[in-house]
Amino acid sequence: MTIDSIIAEIDSEIERLTQARTLLAAAGSTKSAPAPSRRGPKPSAAKKGGKRRTLSPEARKRIAEAQRRRWAAQKSKSK
Repeated sequence: MTIDSIIAEIDSEIERLTQARTLLAAAGSTKSAPAPSRRGPKPSAAKKGGKRRTLSPEARKRIAEAQRRRWAAQKSKSK
């Protein structure tokens, strides 16, 4: 295929899509309301832009020690 034939195919596809868009826009001019979501708002959408909380070094140390104890308990169970 040559570049000219590819461009001609793209132009014909654009024309076809433009006609389809025109037909759909005319049919959808009644503007119905979107269907309500069953789940509600997404959690990430509610927190977007919020301030992140930081842990103190002591809190991070306690969490890390607790996790190491859980890992050790799990490892001792598997042996």
